[in-house]
Amino acid sequence: MEKARVLLVDDHALFREGLAGIIGSQSDMQVVGEANDGLEAFVKAQELKPDLILMDVQMPGMDGLEAARQIKQLLPEAVIIMLTVRDDDEKLFGALKNGAQGYLLKEIRSQSMLEMLRGALRGEAALSPSLAGRVLSEFRRLSKGGVQETEGDGGLTEREHQVLVEAARGATDKEIAVTLNISLNTVKTHVRNILSKLHVRTRREATKAAQAKGIL
Repeated sequence: MEKARVLLVDDHALFREGLAGIIGSQSDMQVVGEANDGLEAFVKAQELKPDLILMDVQMPGMDGLEAARQIKQLLPEAVIIMLTVRDDDEKLFGALKNGAQGYLLKEIRSQSMLEMLRGALRGEAALSPSLAGRVLSEFRRLSKGGVQETEGDGGLTEREHQVLVEAARGATDKEIAVTLNISLNTVKTHVRNILSKLHVRTRREATKAAQAKGIL
């Protein structure tokens, strides 16, 4: 049986070494290369033509999301699985839109990871259970006519507007996450974007600015 060719991409050498040890011990996989960042991954992917690319999301320089997009353009058959320590919805959906076939949290057990990698090579999606639930929730939302993340007149996306409405009511980040069925990290990202777009420093100022602009 021909072994699946795997390229590992992570800016932490120790983590790459651990992955290489796990994957290299499998009878159906072999590590053919390693990369320290997205740009190096892009170059090595062209040279090595791997079957599977296991890549970190956040890296200096070119991050994993952009690397995935560029690699898929040149090597559409390559299976890309993203690895991350944070369950950020924005990056999750960004990775899937850029061609990634999976998105796994680094807290995953090695045996579970290997099973998901094998499934991905067979064409299956590889998602940590908690993330799979969010993908399904987003799919249901869109299938029921949910709006896309396009910017309105106030410069805020629909999701950012929803977060702002909840924040204006005095809801905490955790309460907003539960209400909108998104992760806490995603709520914080939206809040940062709202403050930046409205050119304010606090939620209270954001509420006042939004009311003045007629957004709320």
